[in-house]
Amino acid sequence: MSHLPRGPQGRLRTTYKFLARPVEFLFRCADTYGDVFNMPMYNGDVVVAGSPASVQDVMTAPPETFLPYTLKSVASLLGEHSLLMLSGERHRRERKLLTPPFHGDRMRAYAAIMADTAARRLAEAARAPRAIAQEVMQAISLDVILRAVFGVDEPHRMRAFARAVIAMGDAVTPALAFLPLLQRELGGLGPYARFRRRVEDLEALFREQIARARAAPGDDILSLMVSARYDDGSAMSDQAIFDELRTLLFAGHETTALALTWALDHVHRHPEVLARLRDEIDALGPEPDPERLAALPYLDAVCKETLRLYPLVTEVPRLVARPFRLGEHELQPGTGVAACILLVHHRPDLYPEPSRFKPERFLERRFSPFEHLPFGGGNRRCIGAAFAMFEMKIVLGTALSAWQLRLLDERPPRPVRRNVTLGPSGGVPIALRARERGALRAA
Repeated sequence: MSHLPRGPQGRLRTTYKFLARPVEFLFRCADTYGDVFNMPMYNGDVVVAGSPASVQDVMTAPPETFLPYTLKSVASLLGEHSLLMLSGERHRRERKLLTPPFHGDRMRAYAAIMADTAARRLAEAARAPRAIAQEVMQAISLDVILRAVFGVDEPHRMRAFARAVIAMGDAVTPALAFLPLLQRELGGLGPYARFRRRVEDLEALFREQIARARAAPGDDILSLMVSARYDDGSAMSDQAIFDELRTLLFAGHETTALALTWALDHVHRHPEVLARLRDEIDALGPEPDPERLAALPYLDAVCKETLRLYPLVTEVPRLVARPFRLGEHELQPGTGVAACILLVHHRPDLYPEPSRFKPERFLERRFSPFEHLPFGGGNRRCIGAAFAMFEMKIVLGTALSAWQLRLLDERPPRPVRRNVTLGPSGGVPIALRARERGALRAA
């Protein structure tokens, strides 16, 4: 296994390059060192697994092999009760309790909320001559979470929650998310102190909403969390519910919005993709049923290819808890290991012309969970993956059914790090106008 330069300077240099230009840095490392290589990061060594075989080693290892990675750096951001912070029996117990609301009939019940929210927010954006797709998609994604997950429906409370969520998200920088040494109050003046104040503002709103859900449960996911019971009959504490809701915001709000922004940009830079996708959507009629949208095969392929080309997180890290064999390498406890989604998704032996946007890949063959893994895998696969894909297809289908979209920047955006996610530089400026039925398609 090859190693990048070690020592304090080597660690700082590697960490900076990974934070500043992760895509270019990881591609360069794979070209130089191969499928498996060691990155000496500021927080410790991380062994990167960049092939399906090495990813399979990580994802199929017994759960007790690993602990969550960088507990110190993200625990204060997500809360100690967050599913991402738990391991062992506590993780299994919590995941079992939280899985049902995000699957099956319960998830499909939110289809109308997703479609209605998209239609309303897109109509608002069309009133201006110019909009930023990322901002529009974030507004849609946040509204969906507030209504379907948190059960907030009064306009004034939705506005208050939206302000608090956006303020908290804006307070998280890449450095704050990755470097625990920056997480100090500094007399209430530093960036971490500002983040803590914004968490407290959001927590106050959440505690009110939790109390409402306990008093009058609804059909939202928060109400299901409040009424859920562990095997011993006990309920989740308010603090545990808040930490899980905060995690859902981090993991589900901005990520879905960024995926939708990438999808809009890709589709409108490839007229042949747009034409085929519109034909499929238009076959459902002028007001397509949301669940029928979600079942369209080419729309599904477009969403999967979007998540392949620029996965929202480049890798999913673990911390080795007991000796673990990765291929021919024996990793010791305390070593980080990361299944690198980006590198697997750009392997030319799996995806010929990997930098090309080609949704047909996903109609021509089926990829294993170790070849296409935008939501991670194993026992820590994103719990909201099905919800996110469902929302992505409904929102994208609703947008393309009713609106003509024009890209206002001829240059394709490049991926830039926001906090732990990758988004398109510039946010994708667009102009919107309503489609005229029967009119010629326009890119």
